[in-house]
Amino acid sequence: MLSSSICRASSVSTATLTHSRLSTSRFLGHAKRISTGPKSSRAARRWSSRSADSHSGMSSGGRGGGVRAAAQPLQNADELIDSVETFIFDCDGVIWKGDKLIDGVPETLDMLRSKGKRLVFVTNNSTKSRKQYGKKFETLGLNVGEEEIFASSFAAAAYLQSIEFPKEKKLEIFMDINIASSVNPEGLICLVYVIGEDGILKELELAGFQYLGGPEDGGKKIELKPGFLMEHDESVGAVVVGFDRYFNYYKVQYGTLCIRENPGCLFIATNRDAVTHLTDAQEWAGGGSMVGALIGSTQREPHVVGKPSTFMMDYLAKKFNILKSQICMVGDRLDTDILFGQNGGCKTLLVLSGVTTISMLQNPNNAIQPDFYTNKISDFLSLKAATV
Repeated sequence: MLSSSICRASSVSTATLTHSRLSTSRFLGHAKRISTGPKSSRAARRWSSRSADSHSGMSSGGRGGGVRAAAQPLQNADELIDSVETFIFDCDGVIWKGDKLIDGVPETLDMLRSKGKRLVFVTNNSTKSRKQYGKKFETLGLNVGEEEIFASSFAAAAYLQSIEFPKEKKLEIFMDINIASSVNPEGLICLVYVIGEDGILKELELAGFQYLGGPEDGGKKIELKPGFLMEHDESVGAVVVGFDRYFNYYKVQYGTLCIRENPGCLFIATNRDAVTHLTDAQEWAGGGSMVGALIGSTQREPHVVGKPSTFMMDYLAKKFNILKSQICMVGDRLDTDILFGQNGGCKTLLVLSGVTTISMLQNPNNAIQPDFYTNKISDFLSLKAATV
């Protein structure tokens, strides 16, 4: 076990550390640095300001705010295409289902590229890295560059970078009210405990973070017996939870101990999707089921970095210098894809080729209304032809 001095401030009282029931957004929004150096104070202000956004991104405001009119069927594809510069596509349920390409996708993407449109692909599925997703696109016959792909696995690593999560000798300790700064004489670092698959691990490696967990812990079991106490690494400063087919009780307990007992340990979720498409035959329990287990055991809300949080939208807008009003978000989920676009101030198009059905969209209890809806993205081709 690495030294517990990595993520612990010895002078902090027990009362200050009892923050397990506080939401991530609260401790991010009120964090301050205790430090004698101006450099660390500036770093704290940068970290605090970048982390003060909503932990879940579940706002229903978005572009224009207020109550939205009912979604309209897409009738004039050319008008929508000409009104924006960039299309952001969800992947599962829009481009493919499981490992099966949805009809008409290659021709549609080629048409949009021929009209000079920038295409970006954003997925909440964290099981693959950007490079791995690039290979999947290639296998399906799609010419998509790695720089056009943004998975929630990458978002988790990018978020840790954005808050300057420590990975060098310098140590910054994240607390509920205060962020204490100290020097790590042993040159050790804060670790990330991963409940998720290979995609998260690869993106953390590329970003320079060290981690524990992942698929390696999938075979570990806890042998309960009288007096048994499970140990955990007190150097863990963040727990990242994503979709995990190797999810087990060991991981739940390990992540719970880190979040509840390691001072200031961050709880980060790649997404809270209820279901996902592992195959094209049926819906499968999504990453939200794994995140929900940790919410239940820690009584903490995670900081969500995937859709509908605005973190990825803000990142994309800055990276490509995109005006958000010139973006159309295309997705099959109301509470992630469409809300993601609305929270970012973009135009939104719902496709019915994935999770959402027309009855779900038109249900009186559904408050999330896209600007337009259509059956699948290849309708861009047929509706385009119909308006010529």
